[in-house]
Amino acid sequence: MPITALVGAQWGDEGKGKIIDVLTEEADMVVRYQGGNNAGHTVKIGDETHILHLVPSGVFRPQTVCVIGNGVVVDPLALLKEMADIQSRGVTLKNRLFVSDRAHVVFPYHRALDETRETQATDIQKIGTTKRGIGPCYGDKVSRVGLRIADLVDPGFRAIARRRIEEANRILEALGAEPFDSDRMIEDYTRAARQIAPYVTDSVALINRAAKEGRSILFEGAQGAMLDIDFGTYPYVTSSNGTAGGVCTGAGIAPHRIDRVIGVVKAYTTRVGQGPFPTELTDEVGKLLGREGQEFGATTGRPRRCGWFDAVVARYAAMINGVDFWAITKLDVLDSLATIRIGVAYECDGETRDTIPANIRMLERCRPVYEEVEGWQTSTGNATRYEDLPERAKAYVNRLCELTGVKMGLLSVGPRRESTLRLAV
Repeated sequence: MPITALVGAQWGDEGKGKIIDVLTEEADMVVRYQGGNNAGHTVKIGDETHILHLVPSGVFRPQTVCVIGNGVVVDPLALLKEMADIQSRGVTLKNRLFVSDRAHVVFPYHRALDETRETQATDIQKIGTTKRGIGPCYGDKVSRVGLRIADLVDPGFRAIARRRIEEANRILEALGAEPFDSDRMIEDYTRAARQIAPYVTDSVALINRAAKEGRSILFEGAQGAMLDIDFGTYPYVTSSNGTAGGVCTGAGIAPHRIDRVIGVVKAYTTRVGQGPFPTELTDEVGKLLGREGQEFGATTGRPRRCGWFDAVVARYAAMINGVDFWAITKLDVLDSLATIRIGVAYECDGETRDTIPANIRMLERCRPVYEEVEGWQTSTGNATRYEDLPERAKAYVNRLCELTGVKMGLLSVGPRRESTLRLAV
């Protein structure tokens, strides 16, 4: 398998965890390149369901090396808890899991700042954050006051951490929140540092050495293109670059090393949290999609908002990511519908638009232009080949590819590994 970037092409929750797990059967290394434990990737193996937040989704393939890249923000306590859970299932992490020494560290004061700001925000200002401290940690990173994993495992950690905690406490007190006990926090994180230290490495050198040796590498994005800090529905976005460009900055690999980009989209659309969602359904069909698709956030448990497939979003995501192939998931969720709609454009302020406006207030005014197709009203869940699908299901998938200008590579008709039909990938 060539060097591949796998990205979400909607508002996250597209089913990346499952697709990554399938692709890692042929991968030597899987690298997570952005986000933090605000992301949740679900992998179903047999009757067991695994939810991962920081560890790359390839961890359940015993031959695969897993790397948490420099672009990820890492909560050490959350990582250790996740590692313990994975190991309790009989999975070996020694010499298989590596954490970048350049990754920034999430501290409790980041979570407190996140929650305080979200709680004090008006309904209009609320973003719908997971309150995991991800945004404030990235804020410290770009403000050049953050602490990295290299600092965490450094003998001088206590002194530099104390200064940062005291500064954060002053901000929290000004916002009316309780300050933290710096001694206790330092002890907790010093203890965590000792446990994490054996996994810490220069990930940039590790990844580039693997690339030079011709290893198969899969770069795993969190969230989705419409949550990208630069290209998403700002300000209702995450705090990092989940698009393909984030691979280079979040993993330290040159652009020419990436051979292909696979975009993951659902056969319909969902989003969690606040923000505009042009094709959202609040009727019985929307409830059906949520029920049949088990649409609850893997990290927060919040119900996902559901709607028809938005080709405007998918086209935009394909353009900014350079998507070569789609991995389309959850086709089976549409099995019972007699009629299916596809959003092909937007009507906004008397004009038809075929791309995403930067102005969030304009996007909120956009109304989808729909194209209707006939449903197949029969189960696709048992299909093992693309040829086994009902003709109308194939026609629907083909239409999505036509509208977005991207070939289909994989098609998922269920949560298990074996419910994945491989075409061009």
